[in-house]
Amino acid sequence: MLAGRREWVGLAVIALPCLLYSMDLTVLYLALPQLSADLAPTSTQLLWITDIYGFLLAGLLITMGTLGDRIGRRRLLLTGAAAFGAASVLAAFSRSAEMLIVARALLGVAAATLAPSTLSLIRNMFLDERQRTVAIGIWIASFSVGAAIGPLVGGALLQFFWWGSVFLAAVPVMALLLVLGPVLLPEFRDPAPGRLDLASAGLSLLGILALIYGLKQIAAVGLGAGPLLALTVGTVLALAFVRRQLALAEPLVDVRLFRRAAFATAVTAMCVAVFLVAGTDFFLGQYLQLVLGKGPLEAGLLLLPGVGGLVAGSLLAPVVVRRLSGSLVLTAALAIAAVGAALLAGLGVASGLELLVLGTTLIGIGAGAVGTLATDFVVSAAPAERAGAASAITETGAELGGALGVAILGSIGAAVYRGDLASSAPNALSDAELDGAQASLAGAVDVAAVVPARVGANVVDAARTAFVHGLQVGALTAAGLAALLTLSTGFALRGRRRAPVPDPAASPPR
Repeated sequence: MLAGRREWVGLAVIALPCLLYSMDLTVLYLALPQLSADLAPTSTQLLWITDIYGFLLAGLLITMGTLGDRIGRRRLLLTGAAAFGAASVLAAFSRSAEMLIVARALLGVAAATLAPSTLSLIRNMFLDERQRTVAIGIWIASFSVGAAIGPLVGGALLQFFWWGSVFLAAVPVMALLLVLGPVLLPEFRDPAPGRLDLASAGLSLLGILALIYGLKQIAAVGLGAGPLLALTVGTVLALAFVRRQLALAEPLVDVRLFRRAAFATAVTAMCVAVFLVAGTDFFLGQYLQLVLGKGPLEAGLLLLPGVGGLVAGSLLAPVVVRRLSGSLVLTAALAIAAVGAALLAGLGVASGLELLVLGTTLIGIGAGAVGTLATDFVVSAAPAERAGAASAITETGAELGGALGVAILGSIGAAVYRGDLASSAPNALSDAELDGAQASLAGAVDVAAVVPARVGANVVDAARTAFVHGLQVGALTAAGLAALLTLSTGFALRGRRRAPVPDPAASPPR
């Protein structure tokens, strides 16, 4: 059964909250200087202001996806949209750091309803395989566009208004969704949902929060007792969650889906694709500004081809799978991303812009195509009445992939940087100055500004060389991981177009 005009217009409505979902992850960073001057948060409060949105978003995706299956996906989407708009107003007019932290937390809870609700609606609105793949490609592209325009929209608003205006941009969009959603979006729910297991929801939330927190701490401060404890706790809770799902007659998530090669491989591919994008982006902003000396605007423009690649890959994948099998295209997309990461290993201290643009574009094309096809595999593999829970799994995998990319590649780059700088930094530096220079490339620039000019120039040269070496090792690590996954994906999915699609008539919507 082919979707008609109403479904395609409904898809455009669905794309709006997805765009805001990713915008809110990036739009805040430009506002931090004004926000800090106005609210005077402590360093710890500032970290919570920036991180709590992503923490709660990642931790609640599975619970919200399952909740949508039970109470209705449109109902959850519209409830989340209303909550997101209200929390945006609260954030915009916050009068203290504590108030803004609470508002950002509420935004994270509301945002967790958006991705699984919208994707599961697509699963039921587009029953034709080809149309659904195109719809998912547009859905994936909306996230990439949101991430790209977030800094641009934020910069434009901050040029004329106060820092809270970056949050108010969400209000008219959510208002439009609340008006058009009931008219254009159908309602779907599991006709026999069973009860929501609160213990499973708690294990899911706490386990993912602990894992994300541990990975972020590793990226920020390196390996230590605190991050390792958080990762251990998160792993234990995740294993307890899986065991509980296997024992329940009505689990929060059917983890047995991972026994299907297409499902498990697709989730892994999604995780690695985001790993590549987030992990390499962690280096490139610093490389452009602190190594090549580009300004923030120029650096942002040089990174836009990668975002364009993401959009192009997500939209081209549905076209290519009309001629080639989905498994072949997914494998080729991973290989393209691996080549892009390998090209970044050729960046140098004095040159590399061409390789950077080409490498990030290839990573974007590959990751965008993987996002579309992996999501299609996962959603198609799940029964229609559990599409919300399956949708949440892909989003959770993407969140973990991003955190892993920054933590692992960032840690590798930092270790190489510290080791190289320890042996190449000028002997004239004191122990405290050397420690400051080894903390980060920005730290080395700060140290260079307070020591004699000749010593400072040598510090900067040594630090830039060490940073680029760390970037190269990180890029090769990312490329190697993507290459290994390319081989395993090609083997696991050989001969498959996509996962078997359950008969929609077997579980009619209500």
